[in-house]
Amino acid sequence: MKQIGISMPLPPPAPDHTVDGAFFAREAERLGFESIWVAEHVTAPAVVTKSKSTFFVDGQVPGFPDPLIVLARASASTSRVKLGTSVLLIPEHHPVRLAKALATLDLFSGGRLILGIGAGWLEEEGEIMGVDFPHRWTQAREAVLALKELWTKEPAEFHGKYYDFPPVRCLPKPAQRPHPPVLLGGVAPNVLKRVVAYGEGWAPERITAEELKERLKELWELARKAGRDPADLQISIHGKEADPDLVSSYLEAGAQRVVVGCPIVTQEREALEHLERIAKTILPLAERH
Repeated sequence: MKQIGISMPLPPPAPDHTVDGAFFAREAERLGFESIWVAEHVTAPAVVTKSKSTFFVDGQVPGFPDPLIVLARASASTSRVKLGTSVLLIPEHHPVRLAKALATLDLFSGGRLILGIGAGWLEEEGEIMGVDFPHRWTQAREAVLALKELWTKEPAEFHGKYYDFPPVRCLPKPAQRPHPPVLLGGVAPNVLKRVVAYGEGWAPERITAEELKERLKELWELARKAGRDPADLQISIHGKEADPDLVSSYLEAGAQRVVVGCPIVTQEREALEHLERIAKTILPLAERH
């Protein structure tokens, strides 16, 4: 059966705060959503001159809460709903520290973590956080490979351009074996090669259903050539409006999951109203497809 996920609302402008992830996840699970997803910006540069955004005016991102803490609160208040990052800006984190945090979340949630990753569009943010921005996907690849070593080896070591550490013990290990799935975001020309090389799936946002159908043909061919079973790759479409026809078009094009966005809200009552409306109109599509 196909799956429908829901994104946490983007944060409102300060001083308002987004709704609590514990409440949002609990209600999403009660209503039948398969997964909840949380976005990330580690910091918000006050001056943005090099980066352009089609969503945030002048590149000024609001105050995003830490996605792993949000998902930890969500985990503690639920038992079934899957917990996803959409996306975690992986070059902005050192893999030794990140591996422990993610493994801890996966362990105590009973193996519900899905790690959606990106390399970031906000150059000023990346530079602050030590990202080699022109080569950020090369850095992201190293980070993912280092995470997988830390999750599956005891002890683990890694020797790369961006990350280099001697044998270390990384505990706890994640509940999922061999590790939580890593889904790569983005629609860049090379993203499908990256998915096949070191990912467990693809999680694009800015793509039409027709484009998805065509690019999946390319992905399946790349997977077969690499000796990978295309059926093992998760296809998760993100950031879509709660429009039944639109969501259906992605499910029919080959997506296994569509993650619907929730409007910006400042009160739990508003969030619940949106969740109930989306559940009523969108969740039945999962069974039909």
